[in-house]
Amino acid sequence: MRNEDDKLMNRKDQKGNRKRLRRTATPSEKGLWKLLKELRPYGILFHRQHSIGKYIVDFYCPKIRLVIELDGQSHVGNEEYDIYREEYIKQVAGVRFLRYENKFVFEHPDCILADIKEIWNSCL
Repeated sequence: MRNEDDKLMNRKDQKGNRKRLRRTATPSEKGLWKLLKELRPYGILFHRQHSIGKYIVDFYCPKIRLVIELDGQSHVGNEEYDIYREEYIKQVAGVRFLRYENKFVFEHPDCILADIKEIWNSCL
């Protein structure tokens, strides 16, 4: 028997889109992915381009139900859509969100790691 997460997370009909997004990752997505790999020794594992329902999020940590989204040029003018999408995902999946501008990955990587570790510690 499948649980509700199986129907919601990484749906098979989104597999091609997820693969395409991983192949065409932006420099900031590549930079954050490299940064997130540093957390693996602590047991903090992220997936990139993870689908939740009909949406694909940039990064997702299932253990602490945390989504990280990067906002770049493609998000300008789409703020209402982003808000709707985030609220929908929060409601159906019970996740938390961290959202950063692309440049933040390169300018303040330690802040991103600190934010993630703070959430991680609050879940222990």
